[in-house]
Amino acid sequence: MANQLDEMTGPILEEGKDVNVIAKQIPVKVGWGSTLFQVLLWMPIIPGLILLIFGFAKLDTLWILIVFGFILIAAGVIAGLVWISMKIRAGIYLRQLEQKIQHDASQIDNYLENRVVILKNLAQLVSKAERLDKEAYIGIAQARSGHYSDSERNEVQAQAEKVAANINIQLERYPELRAHQEIQDAIQQNSYLQREITAAREIYNDTVNQWNRDIQIWPKYMIVAAKAGYTTRIPFIASKEVKEAARGTFFDN
Repeated sequence: MANQLDEMTGPILEEGKDVNVIAKQIPVKVGWGSTLFQVLLWMPIIPGLILLIFGFAKLDTLWILIVFGFILIAAGVIAGLVWISMKIRAGIYLRQLEQKIQHDASQIDNYLENRVVILKNLAQLVSKAERLDKEAYIGIAQARSGHYSDSERNEVQAQAEKVAANINIQLERYPELRAHQEIQDAIQQNSYLQREITAAREIYNDTVNQWNRDIQIWPKYMIVAAKAGYTTRIPFIASKEVKEAARGTFFDN
């Protein structure tokens, strides 16, 4: 049998391919099969009760039906209780995982908030030489403190990248500014916080990936997630400005 994917003969996508994160939350849904599965776990109780009724009606000749009846009832009860226990544990696990997602998002917010403060101070220092992009600076100056939603977090991150890029342009125009100790300290702090945000985003995305994977595991996680109305979560997305900068040319011939 020939290779289904042959890297030697192609076809080759020479122009390459850019990928994007789809910002869409998909609700978890289960069909009638999941409902049937849960019902069937308890079903042995019904024939067990029927056998008990017939067995007690003719106790002298059909006592064996009573034994089988008790066995079926016990099997149904045990299966049902085990399933209830599994759902309870699945619900606890998903709620704990949800809290971890919130914790990881909070870590990003903390670093991002600190970076906003540093960039505000750095922008004020650099703007003494020449005005920065007014629109970008206002965007970063108005960034509120506290925890952000997914859309707000991406917006603040995008504004921070825009201000940082404008500051770098000004520092290239006025290289003597780098000699100022306050500016040097702010640049180092900004660089450190940028690395920390990148690392925190990786942790957040890993947890989001775990969530998106686990809520699709049938039966217990998927059924519990569907009943709770859970949806998939959107990983942290790079801003448009960052993606465009990554495509730029950094070295000239």
